[in-house]
Amino acid sequence: MFHVAISQMTTSRWELPAEIDRLSAHGFDRLSLWRPKLSDIGTAAAAALLDAAGVRASSLQWAGGFTGGDGRSFAESVADALEAIDTAVAVGAPVLVIHSGCRGGHTRAHARRLLLEALDAIAPAALAAGVTLALKPLHAAAAHGTSFLTRPGDAFDVVERCGHPAIRLAIDLWQFGHEPEFLALLPRLAAFTALVQVADRAAPPTEECERLPVGRGTLPLECIAALLVEHGYRGEFEFDPVGEAVETLGYDRVLVDTRRAVDAWSDRFARAAETPAGTRSAGARLAAPQDHRPPAAGQFRSVGSRRSHASSQTVSPG
Repeated sequence: MFHVAISQMTTSRWELPAEIDRLSAHGFDRLSLWRPKLSDIGTAAAAALLDAAGVRASSLQWAGGFTGGDGRSFAESVADALEAIDTAVAVGAPVLVIHSGCRGGHTRAHARRLLLEALDAIAPAALAAGVTLALKPLHAAAAHGTSFLTRPGDAFDVVERCGHPAIRLAIDLWQFGHEPEFLALLPRLAAFTALVQVADRAAPPTEECERLPVGRGTLPLECIAALLVEHGYRGEFEFDPVGEAVETLGYDRVLVDTRRAVDAWSDRFARAAETPAGTRSAGARLAAPQDHRPPAAGQFRSVGSRRSHASSQTVSPG
């Protein structure tokens, strides 16, 4: 199965009714929700709109920051995560994305202890509510102020340490899709992953490097997705490009191009599934990571981060 969703961060200027209408027009029926936009319309109203349109919430973003780097206390961050779990239930989102928070002046060991303590505190509520907590690592070059988990293996170790059925991984291909270490880990990560986020890029990840629509960068996204599916991943693929390229192309054009890419991927995955297991390997199709050459001067400039007035959560490449 190949389940696809579009992120509200991609269509950030559209209100929810417009998002639902345009997504449906382009053949998408799943939407990744962003808490600041939900706060604008209200959880109950959002749930009613989604239900009436037959559009499913694939995930809710995000909760966390348990290390205090964003100015909140540990208790406040835990309380916010519990509130986010309730919100996820209200809108029917099966996955809540979790950011660890930055080191915030702590030693790395202490930051990890704070994260584990927070997960231990909120996991029972998530399990009871039927919500999966998806812990998301961020590349070191794009993680400032947001996460001390800067390698997929670090997040994987935390998930294994917790050993809780409600705690899984969120894997962002934009962050790590060029790294051999990540590609080598994929067969192990697949079984522990609840959510895969998809965006392209044409340069190494930084806080300013924008998230390009699929096919406008150099990442081997289709091959990585195929490898995940081959090794048993059955969750959502959330497409979430953000930046000047998206604004320049226009949201409808991005949705058209995404629809085309998704259909091509689906056809190829279906054909691969019909091929005898002994003769196929998605991993064999993974090319070596390409050199990330920057776009031509002036082609696409990063719009940087945008902070909502409704929340301290930031729209950024990460």
